[in-house]
Amino acid sequence: MDKIHSRRQVAAIKHSLFDQGYLDEQFIQLEELQDDANPNFVEEIVTLYYRDSSRLISNLDHTLERNPLDFNKLDTIMHQFKGSSSSIGAKKVKAECTLFREYCRTRNGEGCRRSFQQMKKEYATLRKKLETYFQLARQAGPQETAFRPK
Repeated sequence: MDKIHSRRQVAAIKHSLFDQGYLDEQFIQLEELQDDANPNFVEEIVTLYYRDSSRLISNLDHTLERNPLDFNKLDTIMHQFKGSSSSIGAKKVKAECTLFREYCRTRNGEGCRRSFQQMKKEYATLRKKLETYFQLARQAGPQETAFRPK
């Protein structure tokens, strides 16, 4: 596959991540920080996000198993997870975090559990899509500039 075709494919995948609501403007802002000195900056940030967030998800899982539920603890952990998700532009994940926190505020345990399951699905889907995106981006080589999808 030639470089031009590869770059077009990378651009199309990125565009679809925005169109489908998986990413927001924060992802573009991260890409704008990437330069020749650190050409894999965004991928490294996203890798760190997934490494750190797996611990938070595990903490949420364990806290949701307890009875009675500690809504304050759940909210605190999810607040941290939402902040991490926001920092990479994970739009759908962040939306589920917001919903989860609302369920915590209303002390709705079943709502928390449902929202947590949906958040994990969005998290896993985004991870798979970003892995594909970064793999193709590495094959295509460095891009001259970051761009905002229309």
